[in-house]
Amino acid sequence: MKAIDFNQIKEVLDRWTDKIYPSREDFLKKLTKKKLVIYHGIDPTAPSLHLGHSTNLLLLKRFQEWGHKVILLVGDFTAQIGDPSGRLTERNPLTEKEVLNNSQTYKFQAGKILDFRSKRNSAEVKRNSQWLKKFTLEKILRLSGNFTVQRIIERDMFQKRLKQKKPIWLHEFLYPLFQGYDSVALDVDVEVGGTDQTFNMMIGRDLMRIYRNKEKFVITTPLLINPKTGNKLMSKSEGNYVALDDSSEEMFGKIMALPDEVIINCFKLCTEVSLEEIKIMEQGFKSKKDNPRDLKARLAREIVTTYHGVSVAEKAEEEFNRVFREHKVPKKVKSYPAKIFAKQKLRRAGKFPRPKASTVQGRQVTRLSILDLLVKTKLAPSKSGAKRLVLQKAVKIDGKVENDWRSKVGIKKGMIVQVGKRKFIKIV
Repeated sequence: MKAIDFNQIKEVLDRWTDKIYPSREDFLKKLTKKKLVIYHGIDPTAPSLHLGHSTNLLLLKRFQEWGHKVILLVGDFTAQIGDPSGRLTERNPLTEKEVLNNSQTYKFQAGKILDFRSKRNSAEVKRNSQWLKKFTLEKILRLSGNFTVQRIIERDMFQKRLKQKKPIWLHEFLYPLFQGYDSVALDVDVEVGGTDQTFNMMIGRDLMRIYRNKEKFVITTPLLINPKTGNKLMSKSEGNYVALDDSSEEMFGKIMALPDEVIINCFKLCTEVSLEEIKIMEQGFKSKKDNPRDLKARLAREIVTTYHGVSVAEKAEEEFNRVFREHKVPKKVKSYPAKIFAKQKLRRAGKFPRPKASTVQGRQVTRLSILDLLVKTKLAPSKSGAKRLVLQKAVKIDGKVENDWRSKVGIKKGMIVQVGKRKFIKIV
């Protein structure tokens, strides 16, 4: 075990933890005396990890640097059940194939923070299907026999559903038991997870006592919350998140689009900028001495640097300023050859008639519905979605706003089609 400065431990725990069960004092004694096995579980409900995961990963990074064993557990079995945490409705069930596809690059993404290559103390990735898939009916009955219905129904979201007369499905009752058994299978000393996972992690603590006669520490980490709305800032279920595998330009742009009120909290939870420096930023932010945009640009640089490197972050900022400050077209724009617009296929059968063509200065120009153009170039998911974008004045052709969703567009080489602030395509 490495000798760890007590003040450093205190700063790390103050920054990236919310509560420690059974007590912070007991955990500190164990942390400094023996090598602990510490794990964090993630259900692969989406193909990307996001900034909300970085709080846990940064905390695990410190534990790993201090010589403790770190395990990243992919809940490939539990994801097929669906975690009811924070849900007033049942999650959509995932197939085994979807779960495997979603989790393909988790190790690579988490590897931007955790060390999976160290010869001395490498972090590990495990999957809970290794043991849960082998469960027999007898084992499930014995596992569930450790808890009463009253204990499981204590969960806050179950209580909310009961009050709102919404259904609670039987498999949702089983979810915390299976997640809790992960601790037993891994024989861990500590589990780390967001505050929304407290109930599940405490069930695992009970099971460690029952199956292994051992205490397990539970560390809850703060969630990224918008203080104005009280909602999660990052949600895989809702699809509104900054993914750890986003391109540098996309990541930078998404961070710049975050609301001002979350800037300081993102510095604390998603970066390794010192707390002393963050305190100075917070004072400048509250006194309105510092421009929130400049603080947000610093935040974006820090985060993009973590996942892509310094030079890439600098280029991402240059590109962002080029598009949003100078109102220029990005240097890199996805291109579509003009010839693909010659014919359009119907969704189910048959073909559209060949789009009308007109002659401009001796050249034949294909004219296409603005809605078909947006769908064909994947700037809109459907014609109805394309229509909404036009009505919202979010569509520009060569810098000019398109106001009429019924209009026909002349397809020509070099034409730039823009949707919103960040989506561009070029006809070549």
